[in-house]
Amino acid sequence: MPECIYIQAHPQNPNLRDLNRAVEVLQRGGVVIYPTDTVYGIGCDITNTKAVERVMKLKGLKPKDVNFSFICKDLSNIADYAKVSNPTFKLMKKNLPGPFTFILPGLHRVPDYFISKRKTVGIRIPDHRVPIELVDRLGNPILTTSLKDDDKLVEYTTDPKQIYENYHNLVDMVIDAGAGGNIPSTIVDCSGDEPIIVREGLGELVW
Repeated sequence: MPECIYIQAHPQNPNLRDLNRAVEVLQRGGVVIYPTDTVYGIGCDITNTKAVERVMKLKGLKPKDVNFSFICKDLSNIADYAKVSNPTFKLMKKNLPGPFTFILPGLHRVPDYFISKRKTVGIRIPDHRVPIELVDRLGNPILTTSLKDDDKLVEYTTDPKQIYENYHNLVDMVIDAGAGGNIPSTIVDCSGDEPIIVREGLGELVW
C-alpha cells in the first residue's frame, strides 16, 4: 500500500486542492479518516466494494455484523437512497446538518452491505464542511463509521496526530481538522410509525 497521506484542513475553510487529493484517493478505492461534527470517522466511496471490505476488515467485522452509515451532502439526495415520509423529512430538515444518524428504510440503489437485516440504512449529514465537500466532489455518499479507541478508558481518539500514528499503516489518508469530539451522533430510528431515539449522543433532537 502507498504511504499514508497526512493533510491538515481548516474545519470551516479547508484548502480545496487538498480536498481534491482526498477525493482522488476515494476514487481509487482508498480508505480515508476524516473529521465530522462528532468523532473522527473512517470511510470510503460506498460504491467501491473492495474499499468497503477493507473498512470491514479494519474494524474486525463480518458482513452479517456490519451496521455502517453513510454521509450525504444534503437532504436533496437522501431520497435516492432511502424512503422518507413527510413527517420524517420535516424532522430531518429541523435537525440537519447536525450530529444525528437517521435510520430509514433503504432503497435498492443502496449497496447490499449497507442494508441491515431490517432493510434499513443509517444516514448522516454532519455539520462539518470537510466531509460534505468530499461527498459533493466525489459525487457519491461516503461510508462513515466511528473511529473507536482500544483504550478502555477512552472510547474515541480525539487527537488526529495520534490517529495517524495508530492507522497510517492501515489507511490511505488522514485529514487533520483539529481535535475531534468524544461523543458520537444521536441515532434516531425513523423506520417505524414513530421516530425513536435509540442512542443518546451529541445531538439534542428538535421535534
